[in-house]
Amino acid sequence: MSAPSSLPPAQGENPAPEKEGLAVDTGLKPAGPTPSSSRFQVDLVAEAAGAADKTLASGDKDAPAPEGSEPAAGGEEAKGRFRVVNFVDPSGASPPEAVPAEGFQNGDTVMSEGSLHSSTGGQHHYHYDTHTNTYYLRTFGHNTIDAVPNIDFYRQTAAPLGDKLIRPTLSELHDELDKEPFEDGFANGDELTPAEEAAAKEASEPKGAVKFGWIKGVLVRCMLNIWGVMLFIRMSWIVGQAGIVLSCVIVLMATVVTTITGLSTSAIATNGFVRGGGAYYLISRSLGPEFGGSIGLIFAFANAVAVAMYVVGFAETVVELLSVDCIMTDEINDIRIVGTITVILLLGISVAGMEWEAKAQIFLLVVLITAIFNYFIGSFIPLQSKESQGFFGYDSGIMMENMGPDFRGTESFFSVFAIFFPAATGILAGANISGDLSDPQLAIPRGTLLAILITGIVYLGVAISTGSCIVRDATGNDNDTHSAQIMANCTDAACKFGYDFSSCKSGNGLYNCRYGLQNDFQVMSIVSGFGPIITAGIFSATLSSALASLVSAPKVFQALCKDNIYPGLEMFAKGYGKNNEPLRGYILTFCIALAFILIAELNVIAPIISNFFLASYALINFSVFHASLANSPGWRPSFKYYNMWVSLAGAVLCCVVMFVINWWAALMTNVIVMGLYIYVSYKKPDVNWGSSTQALTYHQALTHSLHLSSVEDHIKNFRPQCLVMTGYPNSRPALLHLVHAFTKNVGLMICGHGSRRPNFKELSNDQTRYQRWLMKNETKAFYTPVFAEDIREGTQYLLQAAGLGRLRPNTLVIGFKNDWKDGDMMNVETYIQMIHDAFDYQYGTVVLRLKEGLDVSHISEQDDLLSSQEKTSGMKDVVVSIDMKDSDGDSSKPSSKATSVQNTQLLIIPQTLNVADQRLLDASQLFKRKQGKGTVDVWWLFDDGGLTLLIPYLLTNKKKWNDCKIRVFIGGKINRIDHDRRAMATLLSKFRIDFSDINVLGDINTKPKKENVTAFEEMIEPYRLKEDDMEQDTAEALKASEPWRITDNELELYRAKTNRQIRLNELLKEHSSTANLIVMSMPLARKGAVSSALYMSWLETLSKDLPPLLLVRGNHQSVLTFYS
Repeated sequence: MSAPSSLPPAQGENPAPEKEGLAVDTGLKPAGPTPSSSRFQVDLVAEAAGAADKTLASGDKDAPAPEGSEPAAGGEEAKGRFRVVNFVDPSGASPPEAVPAEGFQNGDTVMSEGSLHSSTGGQHHYHYDTHTNTYYLRTFGHNTIDAVPNIDFYRQTAAPLGDKLIRPTLSELHDELDKEPFEDGFANGDELTPAEEAAAKEASEPKGAVKFGWIKGVLVRCMLNIWGVMLFIRMSWIVGQAGIVLSCVIVLMATVVTTITGLSTSAIATNGFVRGGGAYYLISRSLGPEFGGSIGLIFAFANAVAVAMYVVGFAETVVELLSVDCIMTDEINDIRIVGTITVILLLGISVAGMEWEAKAQIFLLVVLITAIFNYFIGSFIPLQSKESQGFFGYDSGIMMENMGPDFRGTESFFSVFAIFFPAATGILAGANISGDLSDPQLAIPRGTLLAILITGIVYLGVAISTGSCIVRDATGNDNDTHSAQIMANCTDAACKFGYDFSSCKSGNGLYNCRYGLQNDFQVMSIVSGFGPIITAGIFSATLSSALASLVSAPKVFQALCKDNIYPGLEMFAKGYGKNNEPLRGYILTFCIALAFILIAELNVIAPIISNFFLASYALINFSVFHASLANSPGWRPSFKYYNMWVSLAGAVLCCVVMFVINWWAALMTNVIVMGLYIYVSYKKPDVNWGSSTQALTYHQALTHSLHLSSVEDHIKNFRPQCLVMTGYPNSRPALLHLVHAFTKNVGLMICGHGSRRPNFKELSNDQTRYQRWLMKNETKAFYTPVFAEDIREGTQYLLQAAGLGRLRPNTLVIGFKNDWKDGDMMNVETYIQMIHDAFDYQYGTVVLRLKEGLDVSHISEQDDLLSSQEKTSGMKDVVVSIDMKDSDGDSSKPSSKATSVQNTQLLIIPQTLNVADQRLLDASQLFKRKQGKGTVDVWWLFDDGGLTLLIPYLLTNKKKWNDCKIRVFIGGKINRIDHDRRAMATLLSKFRIDFSDINVLGDINTKPKKENVTAFEEMIEPYRLKEDDMEQDTAEALKASEPWRITDNELELYRAKTNRQIRLNELLKEHSSTANLIVMSMPLARKGAVSSALYMSWLETLSKDLPPLLLVRGNHQSVLTFYS
């Protein structure tokens, strides 16, 4: 019978018995896939019940045919189907002898003679005939390990929309089966971030959460928030001040800003699955945690304070109605009492759950719409009793009189616009509860844009209506009528209705009228059919806005806390109940709102709140522009009605409106946003949301790299770009720290590593791991490992291929091979040839020598040791590798640091570091510490283009080295010392390089001391060929097998150069024994003429028993110039 494919048991479950290698499909689907399930699904179709014996790869041949199985006929495959539930055969039993020895017959068909590793580790052998009709009639993808496209493979977590399935990894499909067993877990080793883990935990909450559609969840909330108190008690005043035309312009301007923001919100909301968090979630996932974290905090705070604003507005209206005979104490305290009671009731509704809150919103919307209809109905029913208060019904004369502006006092167009615009700041009310929407991608665009359209039309209708039926000024006195005699002198629109309201207008432009558009905020109550309904509408508008803000603030704050952007706020991330309600956030919002309600004076806070909302709108618009500009393939919103330049204009408009409303509040908002941005940037939260900032950074890096490649290099712009053969970056800290000191913010630094491990997966993991290590240790460098047989081959690969365009290394930096006399001399040959390769590739070369050595990798866990240098005790827990081979200063071999337990068995034992290792660890931190007052001695003996001088100059410009002075040593003649010193001083002055002293060495060519010459000869004795003492053929054969050997002819030919190295070491000890660092021209050896042993002996003799020494040789191209 046909049924969905069954799934293999998760690793660790008991495998099926051997005779059940193939299980009959029972049609029962497992409760849910494990992370490793749904990977290998195979359906076997038998042509007849009797064929079951042939298709069973392992199991009892005498097993009866499955119950109900019949021969397959025609295209029917509902009978006799079997399913492989796993490659389970613990015994590793061989297949029946009747099975033909074939490999895979159909590409990646699962069943074959080949051995497969299951999750239990056993090998299993299967085979079936692929040439039967029934085989080819089955659904494609059910007979292969390779998975067909499936939406469940692309989920980030176990989201509410469905379970996450794991597709087979490339290794599982590609690697040799006897090398890579199938592994459970996420494909490619993906790990969940803390935010995703929280989302997964949230998704695993009990089902039954209340989810809202686009009407109840978005449209209703946005309309309630936009239709605020402004509609009933300020819109008429705005028309009186600005006139009908400019009032419509004000409404349209605000609508343009909100519409553009709505389009941008729709674009972001449809560019992937939207979780809870509203504006914070949209901005943070688009622009990254820096902008998202700063906006999220102030947006949540703004919503919390907005609760107080709306509640105080409600309380003021209540107190005004009760002020005649129901004053409890005084007006301010009455507002505090009413406001406190109100916010407690609202909190109760919110805590009761989103369902109750939604019902309350629906009720308030009904009241609000009734009040609006009540006004429009009343405007068509003029009553004589209302005429003295300025309402005469629709009249063209009144409309024409109110068409133009009549700004009074200090009011202007922008001040009136600033008063109206906060009414339009409710467009994110629906998006703020995105986590409670059943389909945010559909609900947010449809509900938000429709709410903007409906509310905009209503505002325009009210503006035109009030301007067409109400005069600007009225006394409210029924006796202010005029006679026919003075009719000719009356010019107001009210005159033709028999009223003269000029008595409240003084000749100097002052007005003391009580009624009319300009004077009575409650004029809409007068016009309406039933006044108390307008009051109910005011109550509805204030309470609905307060309720929406009281719900929005905790939801946004909860999403912010879940992402752990700000440490210490995790407690507010916890949710309760089936809807994951942020009860702690509700309490916090209540406390903030109550505090501002008790102040009861929000005239200063109100503009800041509006600016907070506008800052959010500006960043939402900017997010769309930024994402479009980055041109990331991941920016694919299904909502297409947006434009990046329109979004940019919307962002600019929001910023302009911020300053129009209140310039000092706008400045304060920007300062707060930037302060939070800097804080989050400094903390560097460990999140990666694929933001457009990341995409644009890549885009700019690519663009600038290409542009840089089209420009020729110039001497003035030369900077040392170093390929540093560190092995693992933490293996040679001194080398890393010194090079980083002069390349940080100046040039490129690549930590190269030639690894002998042929496992490319481990190599990739190492690259990721150590790049993170460099970033964590604030080292501006790249780590690039390559697979190579030896260090020379790895270096050759890196010298040729490292870098990109102009961002390529030009200087090779290596550590001195301290142990060259103790190991295989072929390693010395490799090391010296590596230096020759660098010169062949026209690289400068730098060699660092510390007498203690460089390599600390033989002391595993040295990161912990290095961070514990301040400890007084030398006792430490050390992870010791059983197969330690590497010696302390050899950078010519891959580091032996055990970074993966798979390759090396490790023992953790308490160990007291010996004196040498303790000195080595101390020396490894030498260049990380601040250098005291001292000198950097530059022995510029040979002109290599200036690299020998440039490196110490860059070094002493750094903070850790700026107390050190540069001393320059040059060679010269005894009778021209003063002349040579003046010439060098002139050159350094032209290069604008400060120096403290110039020493001319006139005795370089003096013969070295005899004991030093003897010591050199004793050192090279084991490495001499001594061809004069053997047959020529024997000597040639030995030289061919051991090319590093020193011939007698070579030794005699370079006798003078040898003596020079010995003499220079004597001079170095004489003049620079107390220097912080010695930078010296490195001697060259002609390739093919000087053996590796002799060259190594020169370097050894020159640099032994000295402070830290840098041997530098540029590529003889100028890197310094004195031309502008």
